[in-house]
Amino acid sequence: MDLRGRAALITGATGGLGAVIARALASEGANVALTHLGHRDEGEAVCREIEAKGRKAVLVHLDQSDAASCEAAVEKAVGFLGRLDILVNNAAVNQPVPFQDLDGLTPEIWDRLLSTNLRGPFLVTRAAARHLKRQDQGRVVNVSGFPGLAPLGSSIALAVSKAGLIHLTHCLAVALAPSITVNCVAPGLMEGTRMSSRVRPEAIAALREKAALKRTTDLDDVARQVVLFCQAESITGQTLVIDGGIVFQ
Repeated sequence: MDLRGRAALITGATGGLGAVIARALASEGANVALTHLGHRDEGEAVCREIEAKGRKAVLVHLDQSDAASCEAAVEKAVGFLGRLDILVNNAAVNQPVPFQDLDGLTPEIWDRLLSTNLRGPFLVTRAAARHLKRQDQGRVVNVSGFPGLAPLGSSIALAVSKAGLIHLTHCLAVALAPSITVNCVAPGLMEGTRMSSRVRPEAIAALREKAALKRTTDLDDVARQVVLFCQAESITGQTLVIDGGIVFQ
């Protein structure tokens, strides 16, 4: 699919991976809507940067744990862009709790992570689907992570939410076919993001050592694969792991 003139909604795009994905899609000719939940100034700066390159960009508020907010964010994005061709479900939250600390993984933490990281992408996709179906082709790309494929990561709740997102990708690929493809990227630890800033340096070093390539995941590598999924016409229901060689499928 040629991305020139297409319209993309990227959740959680005020910084980190979401902002890099937004820039990558815009560089291919797409107009973009970025969502934020806080960090408004950073999001507006990303929009200005994209607008300076000749593309349309808008920042919309989204609390993806709330169904009404999901509907409102999609409608505002479509109202500004005039259409919707691409949805990237990138927004997520995290709260580190060691795997062994079952008592520390409270029901409140569990519910927050599962509500935002799994229920949220479903709600946003449900709201976006009717707009995606109006175009000749629609694309959904979910951002999971290597903890969704192995018992790794900063908490059991995070791992379960990311595993659920991978299977949600499978289910939505069936539900939205044949007019919409649904795929998933599963990055490893990406340094320089808000989420990685909460990871202890020794844990980052351990992950780097565990990876076959002895490195963490590059944000641009992930963004390029998101663009590929948006361009591809015969790929759906797939998850691409981009973690430097920690999880092998």
